[in-house]
Amino acid sequence: MTPAPPPVAAGTIQLWTDLLCPFSHVTVHRLWEARARLGLGDRVRLDHHTFALELFNGPHPRRGTDTEAVGLGQVAPDAGFRVWTAPDDVYPHTVLLAAEAVHAAKGQGPVAAEVLDRALRRAFWLESRSIAHRQVILDVAAATAAVDVPALAAAIDSGRHRRDVMDDHAVAQTDAIPGSPTLRLPDGTSVTNPGISVHWEGPWAEGYPVVDHDDPGVVDDLLRRAAA
Repeated sequence: MTPAPPPVAAGTIQLWTDLLCPFSHVTVHRLWEARARLGLGDRVRLDHHTFALELFNGPHPRRGTDTEAVGLGQVAPDAGFRVWTAPDDVYPHTVLLAAEAVHAAKGQGPVAAEVLDRALRRAFWLESRSIAHRQVILDVAAATAAVDVPALAAAIDSGRHRRDVMDDHAVAQTDAIPGSPTLRLPDGTSVTNPGISVHWEGPWAEGYPVVDHDDPGVVDDLLRRAAA
């Protein structure tokens, strides 16, 4: 039986993303900023699910994220992008444990999961922190003041949220979730990479993405529809 995405609760945007996907970083940043600007902070929640690119493509290559950061940083500089500046030997080629941590944070409530997800993205894209590492994940969580760190540590150490990641991967392999980021709304709407279309100049991870179209206002419309 083909797995289906879980239903989207009222007042929720369901997000299918990879933590190292730069397009997801832009979309999450724009959702946070627009939600605050529109006064919808108490009316729209972000329900994070995992679109694990590494389970499709293998370990994350540094070249890919660096070139994408250069391309997308030009259209969304406020999201914050930096090429990797820490030593190569601590680059996070896998972020499955970090994805587990976001699922684990859901057990503390939707706000904890939202805050941890965004903090992990910013730790990687702006600070070149190795969010593959357990202690880095817990340090990032501790800095948020929204996450119960001992409870998070116990949850990820139990390993029980790996099942959540793999269940999401089963759904991500269907046509219902075409890529990262994909947003699903309570009214049945599904949008992938909202407002942005790109093409590659040169081979992936050797060339760079060129943004052909960018409309940040699409995110505003999605938030209003989720609130309605």
